[in-house]
Amino acid sequence: MAVLPWGVANRPHFPEKEADAQGESARRNVLMTTGLYLHIPFCRSKCAYCDFFSLPVPGAAELQRYGELLLRQLRQEASSWGGPVATIFFGGGTPSLLPPATVGEILETVAATMGIAGDAEITLEANPGTVDAAALTELRQAGINRLSLGLQSLDDRQLLALGRGHDVAAGLAAVAAARRAGFANLSLDLIYALPGQQVAALERELQALVALAPEHISTYALTVEEGTVFYSRVTTGAILLPDEEETARHYRAVDGLLTAAGYAHYEISNFARPARACRHNLDTWRRRPYLGLGAGAHSFRAEGWGERRAAPPDLDLYARRVASGESASDRLESFDRRGAMSEVLYLGLRTAEGVSESDFCQRFGLGVAAAFPAALQRCGPRLRCVGDRWTFDLQGWLLYDHLISFFL
Repeated sequence: MAVLPWGVANRPHFPEKEADAQGESARRNVLMTTGLYLHIPFCRSKCAYCDFFSLPVPGAAELQRYGELLLRQLRQEASSWGGPVATIFFGGGTPSLLPPATVGEILETVAATMGIAGDAEITLEANPGTVDAAALTELRQAGINRLSLGLQSLDDRQLLALGRGHDVAAGLAAVAAARRAGFANLSLDLIYALPGQQVAALERELQALVALAPEHISTYALTVEEGTVFYSRVTTGAILLPDEEETARHYRAVDGLLTAAGYAHYEISNFARPARACRHNLDTWRRRPYLGLGAGAHSFRAEGWGERRAAPPDLDLYARRVASGESASDRLESFDRRGAMSEVLYLGLRTAEGVSESDFCQRFGLGVAAAFPAALQRCGPRLRCVGDRWTFDLQGWLLYDHLISFFL
């Protein structure tokens, strides 16, 4: 049986009979910022590995109509959410397919209806080949101050296999154009553990990525989901993916090279220069409220123990709901106390900051060890409490999906 970290099991905690009162008081006194997520589900083509909700890019009139739906939903929902908005994230899909003028109009409407904090982080995801220097300049002038570029690879053969719509040259050109447009906060994406990819080749790509000097890097091991082009290729034996041990070597190589280059490994898949972690995603992992706009977008309300909602991943149904003035989203889950405790750990343990023992006690009336003794024993040395913080080590992050299931 694993030994719990020193002192954790004996820490005082609120008695169960006080938990509801203490938890309610803590929830009332926590000042929450609000985030805003806008889902743009359109793509020029479906990547071979992608199982996200996405639609073929429509014509200009349809794109304009979708922008109008986002504005209408925003006006309908803004009054029931707090402000000012601290973070805004245009995700997809391919948000860079939206005309910059539409992006600007959306931000102006957010400012008018909810307010935007003076230091707000405003992110837009873009794919190389969907933006040129002029569009990037317009986006920056519209208020976008953080750009996330989906490079995914710096190897033309891998880009072709992934079904990406650009080559390495286009990716590098997009990075250069973003800098010229004035983006001082740039995030680049990379997929690893690709078919036939060796660690040495991955390290060369990482070195090339670091040479571009982005403020933020997101790295993801390739996963193969049913219904994707890659799934059929794998199941028929047309391609062979790295096994778990090789994927783990890739992950350790990513961690070692990027941390040596000065990037903080602040979340399972994310690395950042000082003060450049994605604030929008951090707030999501901290279980702070956010409003989701658009077909397929999720929202989270923090009242009570929390409620998660989502608009249908169906453009026609979403449009009908917004046009009729009814709620665009359905309730996915209304959390009870136990569910909220589980989700705090599920989200927080993804991050290097982890979960605060004192905050957990204040919120729920008991500590992590008292709430999940069996789960802690099963996690063993992979989960530790140093000072006030529960965190996984690197091996724990590698085994995250398995270990976190003990808390759910």
